[in-house]
Amino acid sequence: MKNILIHPGYFPSISHFVAMAQSDLVTFEMDDNFQKQTNRNRMYIYSPNGIQLLNIPVKHSKTAHQKTKDIQLETAFDWQKQHFKSLEAAYRSSPFFEYFEDDIVPIFEKKHKFLMDLNLQTMEIVSKCLRFEFDYNETTEYFHNVDDKTDLRHLINGKKDTSIFEPYTQVFEEKNGFLNNLSILDLLFNEGRHALEYLKKQQL
Repeated sequence: MKNILIHPGYFPSISHFVAMAQSDLVTFEMDDNFQKQTNRNRMYIYSPNGIQLLNIPVKHSKTAHQKTKDIQLETAFDWQKQHFKSLEAAYRSSPFFEYFEDDIVPIFEKKHKFLMDLNLQTMEIVSKCLRFEFDYNETTEYFHNVDDKTDLRHLINGKKDTSIFEPYTQVFEEKNGFLNNLSILDLLFNEGRHALEYLKKQQL
């Protein structure tokens, strides 16, 4: 039985879902300290001009270390509207955007208070779209090293995630070529019902 330890992310990278699709049990890391410039609060999509970063603004506390589960979303400006417009510009012409649009819209309408709740909901929605059911549990304390699980927490840090996957058809690939390991939404909107089969075939 393969049990993996992984971070919940904001519509996380394809590598996250490759790992999840090939495991028996997923454990979400809930007790880490928040780190800036990771995919805890950002995703990468394929825009008409190439790779585009969508970043969620968060409130930073005055204390040096704050748990990710305590991070609150910044509501000073409407990042949700901005992100959805970017997704529309990137994927409106993709084969499956309209098919899944009603499933993902709630993320950009509901006002979450905490980043972790938002991330868990994005992963739940994508899993439903993929028709992918998985068992998961959550950590109750932080361990730097783990022995009973495959530690894949590094995947939340794009710079440490060196996964290379098989190309699939992307909307703007004629202009900019294939872009590897973007947000799971890129695979979902381009491959639709074939996405889960793709995830199961890839190697981390």
